Amino acid sequence: MSTVVKVWIDEGCITCDACENICPEVFHVEDETCVILDGVNPSEWGDDIIEAADACPVDVILFDFEVGF
Repeated sequence: MSTVVKVWIDEGCITCDACENICPEVFHVEDETCVILDGVNPSEWGDDIIEAADACPVDVILFDFEVGF
């Protein structure tokens, strides 16, 4: 089992809204980029974060995870 422990947006976001549509609890699209909402615990939204990263057309959603056994 994996747990997302950190999520961030790299340069190059095209503000397509895909991430916010998938997980509005974590992502917020602004005029020029997307941001991670303050106070978000990524481990609570791990599956949605991974889904949003997979859906990102420019691959700028990055995350670190911890593998548990």
